[in-house]
Amino acid sequence: MESRNAWEKYPTGEKRQQVMDFAEDYRKFISDCKTERECVREFVLQAKKAGFKELQTLIDSKTQIKPGDKIYVDHMGKAMALFVIGEEPLEKGMNILGAHIDSPRLDLKQVPLYEDTQMALLDTHYYGGVKKYQWVTLPLALHGVFAKKDGTVVTVNVGDKPGDPVFGISDLLIHLSADQLEKKAAKVIDGEKLDILIGSIPTGQSEDSEKVKDTVKANMLRILEAEYGITEEDFLSAEIEAVPAGMARDYGFDRSMIMGYGHDDRVCAYPSFQAILKMTQPKITSVCLLVDKEEIGSVGATGMHSRFFEDSVAELLDLSGAYSELSVRRAMRNSKVLSSDVSAAYDPNYPEVMEKRNAAYFGKGLVFNKYTGSRGKSGSNDANAEYMAKLRRILDDAQVTFQTSELGKVDQGGGGTIAYILANFGMQVIDSGVAVLNMHAPWEIISKVDLYEAFLGYQAFLKEA
Repeated sequence: MESRNAWEKYPTGEKRQQVMDFAEDYRKFISDCKTERECVREFVLQAKKAGFKELQTLIDSKTQIKPGDKIYVDHMGKAMALFVIGEEPLEKGMNILGAHIDSPRLDLKQVPLYEDTQMALLDTHYYGGVKKYQWVTLPLALHGVFAKKDGTVVTVNVGDKPGDPVFGISDLLIHLSADQLEKKAAKVIDGEKLDILIGSIPTGQSEDSEKVKDTVKANMLRILEAEYGITEEDFLSAEIEAVPAGMARDYGFDRSMIMGYGHDDRVCAYPSFQAILKMTQPKITSVCLLVDKEEIGSVGATGMHSRFFEDSVAELLDLSGAYSELSVRRAMRNSKVLSSDVSAAYDPNYPEVMEKRNAAYFGKGLVFNKYTGSRGKSGSNDANAEYMAKLRRILDDAQVTFQTSELGKVDQGGGGTIAYILANFGMQVIDSGVAVLNMHAPWEIISKVDLYEAFLGYQAFLKEA
């Protein structure tokens, strides 16, 4: 089946401009929000402006909720959920858009700073599935927080602002790379060699200089204390992420694409969030669920395996005067979900890993992956046919361009999302997102029109009764 290229719907003029304007706002968002903390911070600000109230505030004041209320949950600053309460009782279920806001990166270890041959470096541990060789010789920025013993939290963002220095990981020069080039790609760069160079000037001469063993490291600590008021011990309670430095950019002569860091999965999180901002007086409660830790298995207190979302639903039921353990289970079981996560775009440079009839293409709109997993669909949520048929009707009625895809040829590999975790509650769930080139690379690429079709598709889904 040959699907229509979505750009044909927006040939020129105002409609084309709507696509470009939405994409430009997104480009600015992913340029500014490169960590899960930064995403939550920005989304909370926008949610408050749109009239969303914090759930904990409503709990503390014992405020009874009603249809039309807009409520958000900020979970540890790294995950969140937004609700627009529907006319139907909550136990009738919810329409949920679920995405993740973490991306592959390099995390600093707890004891990262050291000196070697009068160069100061930071030791890292990579996060998520990365090709390690892609992360060398890139300009990197450092984003994150230092949590101090007195309870204060110091925010760090260095490498992305005009005039900032950048950092990076060196690679072996081609002239001495004979042995390195014989290695398999997975071994070309060892994980323990992803250390970031941050400085080379020693501390100034003083009468105590001979007592300082690592003078360049000491100078780095002097700068950190002067700039941020932090000490070496504060690294023990820090979360600092090394990410590609620089803003997302328009890609191509026609500016039809965006190259940026973190499209997986902020290219789905952003239209999901924008879709719920547009919701007013839904029949079924609308939800935008944005979680952390998907890239490492959705584990931990801020990942989808935690119970923060289920607990939030229980609190909402309590505020509506309808709480019971059974009503929580019904609310979860009766829900429908689009697991808003990216899919692999067909790459003409690597046709051997794709099966053309069942691949996602740039310009063909929102992507449905009925199943993911690997090889024999292992670890997959395999959506049922009836749910897929219902979604086809919703999107066709809304004139949203969509396509279906698998994640590469059978036995080539595979992947997963948060879909199977939500399906454990008995929800109807399917993966639905945007096609991405260079997935998990420092710089990924998406089509602007696919982003816009995802936004329209998510809106149509939330409105469905």
